[in-house]
Amino acid sequence: MYYSTDYISPLGEMIIASDGEAICGVWFYGQKHFPSLDDFTQNDDLPVFSDVKKWLDDYFNGLNPKINFKLKPEGTQFRLNVWKILSEIPYGETLTYGEIAQKISPTMSAQAVGGAVGHNPISILIPCHRVLGANGKLTGYAGGIDKKIELLKIENILNSI
Repeated sequence: MYYSTDYISPLGEMIIASDGEAICGVWFYGQKHFPSLDDFTQNDDLPVFSDVKKWLDDYFNGLNPKINFKLKPEGTQFRLNVWKILSEIPYGETLTYGEIAQKISPTMSAQAVGGAVGHNPISILIPCHRVLGANGKLTGYAGGIDKKIELLKIENILNSI
């Protein structure tokens, strides 16, 4: 069973999902790969939800908060490997899809990495917005390119692109 709560961010309404202990999902309403709400039971009282909302408040206020709660994304082993690399991209820095591919294998395609990045179920906390196309090009974001731009602005990344 998954529990959910809503969060109102400066970029739009979001839903946060948990298995009761760990965070399993954070999405903007209406984004690509948005889950069925039938899979969730509303519960605003989970302690982990308070922790995530505080983290998101701090993040949107320009801070670099540390994650002090468990993340538990679900996906294939390949996607989990990609999401682990995303989690290691420091605040205010970026990688390209190609650079991530090279970390996995010399023969890995940037397109395969892009597919995994696009299916990241824990937006912002697993920072897929920090992934750019070749030559630093701003490319797709499941929540919308407009939101990606704003997230990069929060981290002062756009000034260096």
